[in-house]
Amino acid sequence: MTNNRLFISGILGALIVTFAIATTAGTQDQETGFPLLVSFVLLAFVIQWLAFIPAYVFQTEKYFDLLGSLTYIILAVTALSMSSMQPGSIAIAAMVIIWALRLGSFLYNRVKQVGHDTRFRTIKPDFFQFLMTWTFQGMWVSLTFSAGLTALLTAEAHPMDALVLTGCALWLAGFFIEVIADKQKTAFRQLESNKGKFIQQGLWAWSRHPNYFGEILLWVGIALAAFPVLEGQQLVTLISPVFVFFLLTKISGVRMLEAQGRRRWGDDPEYQRYLKRTPAILLNPFIHRG
Repeated sequence: MTNNRLFISGILGALIVTFAIATTAGTQDQETGFPLLVSFVLLAFVIQWLAFIPAYVFQTEKYFDLLGSLTYIILAVTALSMSSMQPGSIAIAAMVIIWALRLGSFLYNRVKQVGHDTRFRTIKPDFFQFLMTWTFQGMWVSLTFSAGLTALLTAEAHPMDALVLTGCALWLAGFFIEVIADKQKTAFRQLESNKGKFIQQGLWAWSRHPNYFGEILLWVGIALAAFPVLEGQQLVTLISPVFVFFLLTKISGVRMLEAQGRRRWGDDPEYQRYLKRTPAILLNPFIHRG
């Protein structure tokens, strides 16, 4: 009972925070007067809750990441269709769609090959905990995409100015860093000789989590591309890259993987040296490996 209260509190907390930000930043629909961003946030949550039903019934997590990426695409396409099709807005939508297609297919294929996602082993059987996880995904989509969505929904004029171009450049750099890091780790794991070992090659020699560095960088780029058309209270949506950084370093991502790594290789002197010389997030190509 205590755990159920905790999970329900988590669900309510996610909804309150997300809708508070959306209400503060959202511009009103000219016909209905309803905040547009709130409508998109509601859509993001509804998609997750509908997907949760068969996921819980059939006790599967295989489509979790795929549904998250699909939600980004649905929101981006819908918002772009409602926009004035300015170059800056098209660039934001394209960056989000390309990123979501790549990440969603990558994560789905990874779970499909393994057959399960270890994160959900104890979560799936618990109704409220599993529902909270899907709700958190709605929060992740909404807050991460908040700056981009606001720009798409409000921009009457959004040219490809210097800030938008700089944002696109940062996104491109982050995207390729994430893709390369994922490919390097996948190739490393496929070698039988590396079974039970940790990767410290390629970009992973410069950062313990280069894929997360790329993820943070590309969302900084999207927020920067959105910035020129954000006004007043809409600036609250610039929480997007801050939320991504906090989520990947303090909630999931780095925190979970570092704990797992210490359990597996904590007594390995080479792993201890790797931890000491290699930054957790930032890429450092000048690391001395002697």
